[in-house]
Amino acid sequence: MGTTEKIYFYPVWLRIWHGINALGIIILIITGISMQSSLDSPLIGFSLAVNLHNITGIVILLSYLFFFIGNIVTKNGKYYLIKAKGFFQNPIKQSVYYAWGMFHGSKPPFPLSQKRKFNPLQKYFYVLVMYIAVPIVIITGIALLFPELIIEEAYGFSGLFLTAILHSAVGFFISIFLIIHIYMSSIGKSPFDNFKSIISGWHHL
Repeated sequence: MGTTEKIYFYPVWLRIWHGINALGIIILIITGISMQSSLDSPLIGFSLAVNLHNITGIVILLSYLFFFIGNIVTKNGKYYLIKAKGFFQNPIKQSVYYAWGMFHGSKPPFPLSQKRKFNPLQKYFYVLVMYIAVPIVIITGIALLFPELIIEEAYGFSGLFLTAILHSAVGFFISIFLIIHIYMSSIGKSPFDNFKSIISGWHHL
């Protein structure tokens, strides 16, 4: 029998953060949808949805600070660094592999290793979500929680209205990313292999 190489990709602190973040985002999505619908929401009542959304938002803020600091003080942050070399070519190669190559037995163009935790396409989206989208949602969420912080008007529109639109739009983007993330996580040695990795910490190559 052949041996399977394993890499310890997910330390305990990262697994704890991932679990809290995943549960928090799911709660924010459900309560966010409830808040956008009628007062008699089929998901969660409006008042309860608002309270849960606000509390969970604060938890996600603290969780994000934990993640951000963790990436600074540990080597995990290096996996998010984007290099200029191959900036456009590499994600295109990975996209071709996802769209065609992996269905025809091709080898991954960017196999994972001790130095590479994400392929280029993953890295771009993770950076976009974790370092741009999530901070925007957090900042606009804080502003909506304390509306006195928001400017009254911008370009002829209510500042509160623009903040709410931006918060909802970026939140919707993160929701779509979550669905894609779950699907992509099923691509591996087996549909559940990557999910086992985030629990055990060890990734099978």
